[in-house]
Amino acid sequence: MPPGVPKRIYILDNLGCANCAAKMERQINELPGVKMATITFATKQLAVAADDPDALLPEYRRICSSIESEVTVTPREEDVAAHKKESPFAENKKDILAIGAGAVLFVAGGVLERTMPDSVITPLLFIAAYVILGLEIVWTAVKNLAKGHVFDENFLMSVATLAAFTIGDFAEAVGVMLFYRVGEIFEDIAVSRSRSQIMEAVDLRPENVNLIKDDDVKIIPARDAKVGDIILIRPGDRIPLDGRIVEGQSQIDTSPVTGEPVPVKVFPGKDVYSGCVNDMGVLKLKVSKPLSESMVTRILDSVENAAASKPKIDRFITKFARIYTPVVVAAAVLTAVVPSVFTGDWNYWIYTAITFLVISCPCALVLSVPLAFFSGIGAGSKQGILFKGGVAIEGLKDVKAVVMDKTGTITKGNFVVQKVVALNRLTEKQILTVAADCELDSTHPIGISIVTEARERNLELVRPQQAEEISGKGIRAVFPEGTVLCGSKGLLETYQVDTEKYCGDAYGTQVLVAIDGELAGYLVIADIIKDEARSAVQRMKSQSLITAMLTGDAKDSAEAVAQQTGIDEVHAQLLPEDKLEHLRDIRKKHGAVMFVGDGINDAPVLAGADVGAAMGNGADAAIEAADVVFMTSSVDAIPEAVGIARRTGRIAMENVVFALVIKFLIMILGFLGYANMWMAVFADTGVAMLCVLNSIRVLYAGKQ
Repeated sequence: MPPGVPKRIYILDNLGCANCAAKMERQINELPGVKMATITFATKQLAVAADDPDALLPEYRRICSSIESEVTVTPREEDVAAHKKESPFAENKKDILAIGAGAVLFVAGGVLERTMPDSVITPLLFIAAYVILGLEIVWTAVKNLAKGHVFDENFLMSVATLAAFTIGDFAEAVGVMLFYRVGEIFEDIAVSRSRSQIMEAVDLRPENVNLIKDDDVKIIPARDAKVGDIILIRPGDRIPLDGRIVEGQSQIDTSPVTGEPVPVKVFPGKDVYSGCVNDMGVLKLKVSKPLSESMVTRILDSVENAAASKPKIDRFITKFARIYTPVVVAAAVLTAVVPSVFTGDWNYWIYTAITFLVISCPCALVLSVPLAFFSGIGAGSKQGILFKGGVAIEGLKDVKAVVMDKTGTITKGNFVVQKVVALNRLTEKQILTVAADCELDSTHPIGISIVTEARERNLELVRPQQAEEISGKGIRAVFPEGTVLCGSKGLLETYQVDTEKYCGDAYGTQVLVAIDGELAGYLVIADIIKDEARSAVQRMKSQSLITAMLTGDAKDSAEAVAQQTGIDEVHAQLLPEDKLEHLRDIRKKHGAVMFVGDGINDAPVLAGADVGAAMGNGADAAIEAADVVFMTSSVDAIPEAVGIARRTGRIAMENVVFALVIKFLIMILGFLGYANMWMAVFADTGVAMLCVLNSIRVLYAGKQ
């Protein structure tokens, strides 16, 4: 959607035809004042960017009802309970009853045709069955024809079955209409179920919350909760809104939001996301974000926006369908007329042309591709992976190299004391204590990590009498027992301290400690590599991906991390602009590149990659610039996302190839006299239903 232009979402109730949705979208885009309009059949939503979208609502309604008469267009309600649907069977009750009655008459007519061939009742039974099954379709076709809509499914089926009546194939005309209606019902149910399963998986918004007011608990709609309200969360409840725990302790299941199966301990002061489930104790939560800005709404919006972002293959199929149907209809007309003129067998060639008309509907093609990508988006959401559109999935399935930032992506992003080394009379415990004493007032992450380690070991710390920070090098502190230098090798050399005993470590930052001019020991401080990093990198390699790391950290530290995790290429000591340059080099060498980062300085390279992915714990700028967001912040999410993207792309292509092959095969068989209208209906609604079922396989696939 164009930035800065007002956007409005509308619900298209009773939308049942994917090809019709494509026609609606095309005509709405042609309206004056509309900058961009997108209809997502998978979610039945119309997104319009215009100067005043609501002013054009009557036009949207006119266009939609002219193409599919039962479609209603209403602005999307803010109420989370709005537009909740009945079961697919209840929705289609009228059609199911009509099919049942028509089927009974059809069977009765078939029995009489065989037992009493000359009975006048037989044609009447077939006509009655056709009226019940096909009258609505024929009437819709007539109305659409008056509006200039020729090549729609209703018109094609009406012409085909009425032509069968004309040449005397009563039973086949009724049977084909029956099979078509049954196929349509199953297709609608399959689409509806897949849509509801995907949306239920990602729509975690609550209807109500338990508001604590004056020691009383009051149930209010979630949308009415305000920032600062205190709400009660009982064991088993889903956390309704983003907030901070103010009372109580518990463990929460974050898997609905992050896909991470390990429960997380929460306590007062801990921030929690909406959508997680409270496993144990009673919690009181102070609301930090309203429902419209909470995680549950952000996830749902991401999925809906992603579904509206159409990949290239979807746009191609929509354009192809506009050409495909007129070409097949023209072929049907030629088949009916040209051979008949030469052979005189009008009945045979008209029957063959009828099969072409039935096959000419492109719904299976137009429906199956976006539904496959929508299923991929839903599958990712279940694993804590937010794809920002079908374009992101399409790009991700083709990546050849994965380039990662180090801090916060491969590592946890927090410094920890890895090792304490004593070089003379002092013990390791004493070295850590002295270093922590010096760093008590430090705000540097390394200094904080030393103090944290000392406190975790319950060491008694003493503040120095005097402390001086030497910029970029460390601290000089004075204690009653003597003067301590705590910092880099350069700091000690500045004060002429002999550092020959110090041999150093390949990985991490070294903090040297000297007492009264003599080197006493050193500490190794390093960011912790994520537990799953090595196995995730191995999974990437098994997917034939090249792995690389770009970081601003020191070369030794970066190479040590790469060696421990198995990363192929390392580029260290880089500025943000250097990262972008190295990324381009990797793309030139290996092909399409995915970059994964979490820092604000990663935004340029995220935007410059073929696919940019951000860790969910990262900076907002990085998340905004990314095509994919990993809510888990786990390295495992990278190969998982690639696996989902590849599977989605493969299934979408399977649908296209399967639909086209079956349609063309039936056309050829029909031309040669081996196919009938029953096979043609299978090539239309049957193939569409199979493509729908194939598409939702993505949703049920396990870890990739």
